[in-house]
Amino acid sequence: MSTIIDDTALDILFRAARTHNAWLDKPVTEDLLRAVWNLARMGPTSANCSPARIVFVMSPEAKERLKPCLMEANVAKTMSAPATAIIGHDLRFYDRLPELFPHTDARSWFVGNDDLIGSTAFRNGTLQGAYFMLAARAAGLDCGPMSGFDNAMVDERFFAGTDVKSNFLCNVGHGDAAALFPRSPRLDFDDACSVA
Repeated sequence: MSTIIDDTALDILFRAARTHNAWLDKPVTEDLLRAVWNLARMGPTSANCSPARIVFVMSPEAKERLKPCLMEANVAKTMSAPATAIIGHDLRFYDRLPELFPHTDARSWFVGNDDLIGSTAFRNGTLQGAYFMLAARAAGLDCGPMSGFDNAMVDERFFAGTDVKSNFLCNVGHGDAAALFPRSPRLDFDDACSVA
C-alpha cells in the first residue's frame, strides 16, 4: 500500500479534527459503532493480541451509573454525549492468542508473567483506543477523549467479574463546533523528534 490519502481525509483524521466537549442533539446508532469497531480492529497490535475491550455507555441508566465516576469538570460533557466509550484492556487477552495468532504458541509467552501481561495489555489497548478515535473520525463522528475519572469505580461498575481494566474514556457523537476552544499549540518536529 503506497497510496497517499488526499487532503480531505488528512483534515478529517488530523488537521481539522478537534477534541469536542459539546454535542449536537444527533444520535449515534449501534450500527455506526459496529462499523467504527470494524475499522479500528484492523490496526496492528503485537502478536495480534487485540486486548482492547470497549463498553459504549448510551442508555440513561448506564449514564447514571457512569456519572459518579467522573470528575466534576467532565460530568456535563459526558452526560450530553450520545455515547461514551469506556476504553479498557483485557488482562486475559492471551487466552485468545491461539485463535488470533495461530502461527506459534504465543499464549505461553504470557502465562505467569504478570509484568509482561500488564504492559502488553495496556500498550496495545491504548493503541487500539487511538485506532478507535481515528476510525470514528473517518466514519463522520467527533471524539472527546479524556482522563479525569475514577478508574477503580468504573471497573467495578462496568467490568465487574472480568479481567478488564479501564484506561480512558472517549465521548463520541456529532460535536458542536461553536463550542470549541481555540486549538492549542503542538510541538514542532525539532522539539519532539530526533534522527539517530
